[in-house]
Amino acid sequence: MIDRLIGKIREKSNPTVVGLDPSFGMLPDHIKNEAIERYGKTPEAIGKMFTVFNKAIIDEVHDLVPAVKPQIAMYEQYGLEGLKAYLETIRYAKEKGLMVIGDIKRGDIASTAEAYAAHIAGVEIEGAHFDLWMEDAVTLNPYMGYDGIEPFVRVCRERDKGVFILVRTSNPSGAELQDLVTGGRPVFHEVAGLVSKWGLEAMGSQGYSRVGAVVGATCAEQGAELRKLMPHTFFLVPGYGAQGGTGEDLKGYTDANGEGIIVNSSRGIIAAYLKDTDYDGKHFAKSSRKAVLAMREDLAKSLG
Repeated sequence: MIDRLIGKIREKSNPTVVGLDPSFGMLPDHIKNEAIERYGKTPEAIGKMFTVFNKAIIDEVHDLVPAVKPQIAMYEQYGLEGLKAYLETIRYAKEKGLMVIGDIKRGDIASTAEAYAAHIAGVEIEGAHFDLWMEDAVTLNPYMGYDGIEPFVRVCRERDKGVFILVRTSNPSGAELQDLVTGGRPVFHEVAGLVSKWGLEAMGSQGYSRVGAVVGATCAEQGAELRKLMPHTFFLVPGYGAQGGTGEDLKGYTDANGEGIIVNSSRGIIAAYLKDTDYDGKHFAKSSRKAVLAMREDLAKSLG
């Protein structure tokens, strides 16, 4: 997975991942109205809206980016209809040649962890295998230690999948736990050491592990520290754009070749039309393409 991701980033000359995190409030009126007219004010209507919205954006940006990252909670809140939209979005993204990072942030142990790992492992039924979720990688919470991580790492090895484990997040209150000092070091340093160690079990051929780290764009100093602590760990970087992160903030996150990261923008891309005077809601996906091009330029200027 990690070798494929690096290859796609190089192919597109763009380490941008588009966060497909739609909400009802950000959807253009014409999409809302058409779905409600046909399906009523129902969860089914929301699922159809999300699917139409996401597919239009994928159509406009698939030639520019290596991957998309749907956040499952945005879909789960609408039950089965929301999950149908999540799965249809993934299927369509894969059809267009994109890699998919499922932002699921799971974290549990024993049989529950094994069940969650089906997101990337798939399931076996009487000798038949089904990759139901179709994700190339997922995000994980490491708070329960290796017991919650091991089933996923095993899948990374056996099925060439990937994980990105929360290390230093972009939200301000993350510091309440992550910056606590224990044994003379902040907690996020300790987590980084564990992630780096776990990653040795699932190395790719390009010098990076299939076990990556989530490192927020809004903590530039810590990001540079973590790059030194985790030289073989690929970073998934949230917090760019709407949360305030810029390409300039990420200079310390990359390796000597300007690689080693994939940078997420969600609202800044999928809701770009709300601030774009060039396009109206009918052409919202054109605004998303414009935002991706601007982000690619910013990252190239800052990271080389």
